[in-house]
Amino acid sequence: MARSSFAAKSYRTRGIILRTHKLGEADRIITLLSPELGLIRAVAKGVRRTSSKLGATLEPFMEVDAQIVAGRSLHTILQAQLRHPYGQALVADYAAYTAGAAMLETAERLTDADAESIAPQYRLLHGALATLARGGHEPGTVLDSYLLRALATAGWAPSFSHCVRCGAVGPHQAINIPLGGVVCHDCRPAGSISPSAATVTLLAALLDGQWSVIDAADATTRAQSATVVGNYLQWHLERAVKSLKLVERS
Repeated sequence: MARSSFAAKSYRTRGIILRTHKLGEADRIITLLSPELGLIRAVAKGVRRTSSKLGATLEPFMEVDAQIVAGRSLHTILQAQLRHPYGQALVADYAAYTAGAAMLETAERLTDADAESIAPQYRLLHGALATLARGGHEPGTVLDSYLLRALATAGWAPSFSHCVRCGAVGPHQAINIPLGGVVCHDCRPAGSISPSAATVTLLAALLDGQWSVIDAADATTRAQSATVVGNYLQWHLERAVKSLKLVERS
């Protein structure tokens, strides 16, 4: 439920559909992320009927303009118009679809826990879905870049250039997930990992959005960085993002 009080019974908002599930014989409950109101859970009545005009609109990945009636526990969606039909492109590409699904799940977790970063998280998700839908970059790297930026926006920015303990300028070859990034030789605690230098470079590029560096990375380096990103995400969310298990990597 959104964290704002609604001044009127009916309101309009734009939002990205994060998740849907069935309700009764013909309805669905829609989880929508609004840049102003946060997470909204609302019933879309009759959308599972073949005659419904809203069925194809209220699907995951779609950005919509919605008219909603506020309710005590669940709101009700009256109308919705497509702004950006990202789902149409993503469902045709399994790798992009699974990467997008992990983005949606992460966005829901982060915005449910942190009301202060809703607007920037929305912009970040919007841009990541648009990038996925356009193609041109390997979907797994788009996902990893999004995850690192989303965590940074939530206040958990990793460092891949300076030692997270003493601040010494790198390059450093060890990463400690609980500490949040690279550590120098003198500060390295037990349990740190030692990925390749290319992986550390790629992680920094993913965080900064340096696509010329990202696109040039080989499959082994991308796989190593994906493992680091996944572990860092799970550490801060304190549980796994289930959709990550389905992401197709190349």
